[in-house]
Amino acid sequence: MASLAGLLQLEGHRITGSDKAAYPPMSDLLRGLGIPVLEPYAEANLDSKPDLVVIGNALSRGNPEVERVLDERIPFTSMAALLREEFLVGRESLVVAGTHGKTTTTSMLAWIYQVAARETPALEPSFLIGGVAENFGSSFQLRPTPTFIVEGDEYDTAFFDKGPKFLHYFPDALILTHVEFDHADIYADLDAVKTAFKRLVNLVPRRGLIMAFDGSENVTECVSHALCRVERYGFSQGADWRLNNLRHESGFTRWEVWRGGVLWDEFEMRMAGGHNALNATAAAALAFGQGVKKEAILAALKSFKSVKRRLEVRAEIAGITVIEDFAHHPTAIRETLRALRSVYPKSRLWAVLEPRSNTLRRKVLEADLVASLRLADRVVLAGVYQQQRIPDAERLHPEDVVRKLNADGAKAELLPDANAIVNGIAPQLEAGDVVAILSNGGFDGIYEKLPARLSELHP
Repeated sequence: MASLAGLLQLEGHRITGSDKAAYPPMSDLLRGLGIPVLEPYAEANLDSKPDLVVIGNALSRGNPEVERVLDERIPFTSMAALLREEFLVGRESLVVAGTHGKTTTTSMLAWIYQVAARETPALEPSFLIGGVAENFGSSFQLRPTPTFIVEGDEYDTAFFDKGPKFLHYFPDALILTHVEFDHADIYADLDAVKTAFKRLVNLVPRRGLIMAFDGSENVTECVSHALCRVERYGFSQGADWRLNNLRHESGFTRWEVWRGGVLWDEFEMRMAGGHNALNATAAAALAFGQGVKKEAILAALKSFKSVKRRLEVRAEIAGITVIEDFAHHPTAIRETLRALRSVYPKSRLWAVLEPRSNTLRRKVLEADLVASLRLADRVVLAGVYQQQRIPDAERLHPEDVVRKLNADGAKAELLPDANAIVNGIAPQLEAGDVVAILSNGGFDGIYEKLPARLSELHP
């Protein structure tokens, strides 16, 4: 929503917004753009009589602004519908979708096109990303050029449109990274998730291209009836774009990419983790398939920084490294911890998790969560975010996760909130420790509170 607000402002519209409680990095982005955010939601926020209200998918009937919009028949739409109407029609739509990795992969693809535009200005992309891409310092860009790169979210569109947002984007080319059960609040099961992605695949025209991960049976099923060209990327021998000899050395992740049994080139980038090497390979392969030169692709990946809240180092104090990562699913947690192991192989690794996403707040993937957290040396769980909104029978009980981890010999504890966690672990942290703070929300300011406390203990 913040990214769309920025795009609309670039078009010359006057934008205001409302939120329950905005938090970084998007609150900082909006403040920098001069777009006011009114907090909390209230009917009075619409006294300016806007020409159009864009209703986000977090809002439902009962929200005071939604009710006023309906009562007074103020024109309204959804983010996804407005994005297509205002920006995608008449452009080439490149969509990055999947349960995991889409924000990072979209950022990589946009940066590849930006670097390629140094030689071919017509390649400079417009884009909308669900995070702040550090190479751009923004989550959006608007250019009068043909290509628009967009992160395709499978979450529902709005209370009046329960289909996935990505069905509005009509991709000319598509990256499909992963398909797993997620968003347990809106999808009944894995089959429902796969149905959504199959519908997205069905929107790609015959002349289009799908770049699909080859390490997932679910992805294979979703692209099996595509009517366009499908190429696969991954570690298997049969992949069209095969990753090989992955290693982390001298601050870089390096790997080979083979195409059709022939070495295509050696890749390197600063982001860690096999999952990010897969993301980079997908972006590179799609860009090459769309006519971007190899030299620009390699240069872009080597200079790619990261995305805010993805393996982001927030502080280094007295030899203690504090890292923030966006955690919404057990698989994402697993890959984050694996990546940190590759960068800090001799460090004691702490995982500090707030179960906040609509999937992590439920116990449906509890076993997967326990398995992922075992990769850390020490685990600290906070209480479930807004637990009262989840029926007890469906809700994750962090004490059960802690008990199972401890029964397996892991060291885990439950501390109720950010303040308790900071006060509890800060005195235990030692030089060489790496603390991964995992949440898809603000986590009550822990990203600032823990470094502040460490600075007090280690002046």
